Amino acid sequence: MNTFVVANPNKCIGCKACEIACAVAHLGTSVATAGFIDAPFSPRISLVRAEMVTMPIQCRQCDDAPCANACPVAAIVNQDNKIVVKPELCIGCKTCIVACPFGAIDVVPRCQNGKEQMQMSLNVITKEGKENKEVMVAHKCDLCAGRLGGPACVEVCPGDAFTLVKPEVINDSIKNKRLSSALDIIGK
Repeated sequence: MNTFVVANPNKCIGCKACEIACAVAHLGTSVATAGFIDAPFSPRISLVRAEMVTMPIQCRQCDDAPCANACPVAAIVNQDNKIVVKPELCIGCKTCIVACPFGAIDVVPRCQNGKEQMQMSLNVITKEGKENKEVMVAHKCDLCAGRLGGPACVEVCPGDAFTLVKPEVINDSIKNKRLSSALDIIGK
C-alpha cells in the first residue's frame, strides 16, 4: 500500500499556500530566494475552485496506478511506497494524463539547473520563425521525495486541510474496524 496525502475540502481556505510550498520545495531553495531564480513555477498540486468549495487536487499514489500502467516507456514507477515519474525516461506522450482518474498529472517543460531543456530536432513555427521546442515531461506529486519535513503542502497549510496517510495507519484502521465488527457480532 502506498503513502498518500488526502485533502479535506471543508478545511481548505483557498489561499494557495500549498501550491507555493510545493513549487518551492522542488526548486531546492527557500521561499525568500525562489523569486530571484530563473526557473518556472511548477507546483505538483492544483487548487480547484467551484462555487461552494475549494479543493486541492494531487496524486493519490494509486496502488494500481493507471498512469504507470498506461506509460509506454515505464517512466512512471512505484518506488518507496509512492508513484514517481522518472523524467529522464518520459517522452511527454500524455498517456498518463488520459489514464489518471483524478486529473492529477500534467506535462511541463523539463528543466536542468533552472533552464528549460530544448529539443534540437523538433521545431515550432512561430510568428518570429522556427524555434526549438522544449522537452515536455509528466509532472505529478512525489510526496516531496527527499524533503526531511515530508510533503510541503501538509506542513504549510494554515487550514490544516491535508493529512499524510501512511500504510501502517490504514492497516491499523482496518484492524480496528474488523475488531469492532467482530465484537458487535458477539454482542460485546
